[in-house]
Amino acid sequence: MLGSSFRTARRLCSSLSSSVLLDDCSLQHHLSSSIGKASYGASSVIETNNCTNRASSSNEIGPCSSLVTSAHALRSSRAGARRPRLPLVRTRQQQKKMTTDADAYSAIELALDSVVKIFTVSSSPNYFLPWQNKSQRESMGSGFVIPGRKILTNAHVVADHTFVLVRKHGSPTKYRAEVQAIGHECDLAILVVESEEFWEGMNFLELGDIPYLQEAVAVVGYPQGGDNISVTKGVVSRVEPTQYVHGATQLMAIQIDAAINPGNSGGPAIMGNKVAGVAFQNLAGAENIGYIIPVPVIKHFLAGVEESGKYVGFCSLGLLCQPTENIQLRNHFKMQSEMTGVLVSKINPLSDAYNILKKDDIILTFDGVPIANDGTVPFRNRERITFDYLVSMKKPNETAVVKVLRDGKEYEFNITLRPLQPLVPVHQFDKLPSYYIFAGLLFVPLTQPYLHEFGEDWYNSSPRRLCERALRELPKKAGEQLVILSQGTNVLLSYRSRKLMGLKLKI
Repeated sequence: MLGSSFRTARRLCSSLSSSVLLDDCSLQHHLSSSIGKASYGASSVIETNNCTNRASSSNEIGPCSSLVTSAHALRSSRAGARRPRLPLVRTRQQQKKMTTDADAYSAIELALDSVVKIFTVSSSPNYFLPWQNKSQRESMGSGFVIPGRKILTNAHVVADHTFVLVRKHGSPTKYRAEVQAIGHECDLAILVVESEEFWEGMNFLELGDIPYLQEAVAVVGYPQGGDNISVTKGVVSRVEPTQYVHGATQLMAIQIDAAINPGNSGGPAIMGNKVAGVAFQNLAGAENIGYIIPVPVIKHFLAGVEESGKYVGFCSLGLLCQPTENIQLRNHFKMQSEMTGVLVSKINPLSDAYNILKKDDIILTFDGVPIANDGTVPFRNRERITFDYLVSMKKPNETAVVKVLRDGKEYEFNITLRPLQPLVPVHQFDKLPSYYIFAGLLFVPLTQPYLHEFGEDWYNSSPRRLCERALRELPKKAGEQLVILSQGTNVLLSYRSRKLMGLKLKI
């Protein structure tokens, strides 16, 4: 109804003078009533940007909005004098949002000139036939430039690599890159590119700090589903120690609701104009739950590489502790009502705490920070994390002051911290496994990658006795290994020797 009225009014008013209002048109009453009815529809503003009307005093084409303006003027003239149009005024919140959006856009533009796509050709060893490698495979990931003309990415992006290529945003050229340092526990790696052409026009990103809950972040990278760069936004949902899938270690991580897909690994999570973390994994079977490596873990990795020239690892106390929330347990160990801490149940013989602490000690504080009965310590604004975070952020050979309760008395000890190696290695990347063949029998050190050869459900499908020892047994001295009989030839492997397969070899 309204559209036909507009077309009729345009034909009738095209020959009128510019001073003639809709009052002089014969369809004035019909048009004004149509507009009045339309103004109470789904929207109070009539959108006419895509149509045109002919100006009344010339043959020029003008926007149809002039017709709507005249209709509004008609309604205003009946009520009195025509009201002038007020200038557009924005609230402080709107102005702040526009400024924030502009800053975020400029930060993303800076990130686009820093993020690279990584192409990796890798070949993993066959642990059942340790003298052979598996077929080569190609994979892709992301990385970004940091100060010092280095590229930071994830360790699993370049693990077991044969060679690595990188490509800048907006460029078709790929450049050869070398792995300078790699830390599989923290899932981080540093790449270097010798080509001077690659560094032309490249910007580096600065590291920021741990974001607070509900702060917005933008993940930049090259996820699956396309070849060009991708930007996804989300907010911080949680900050706590999390199991790193690649390194099988527990370190601080940030959970966000932005999509992190294969290919995003190694890309930066931007907050403001700085890096809040590195995307590295998501939660299988869940939607919009991704994880980024926080800045403290990144700085710890970079500081160790800068000081020693290689990855130095993360420290450990070598303790297995249990909470002291049970009131009977607290009374048994003579804990007063105001005391809090955790109970030491097992100590790694290779740890410096082995000759200092004792089983059934109650750890009350670590470097002066009180430990709660559930093993957590204060963190930022009413957040709590496990005290393992304080231990892992220590540099190798640093000393920590530990206060314990022993037999009802408090003691303070200085313990030197350093990385500890398990009896059965959790991972063994970037090198071939060792083995020994004697009389047709194959002997290999027991490692978790060896157990992974039994399939994805290796925990249930691998030999139970090997799995239990790999996950729970502690070394008794440095350099100790579990050597097992893996397999033998069909000729030399008799029935009795078959029964020995998977057993520990004592020398």
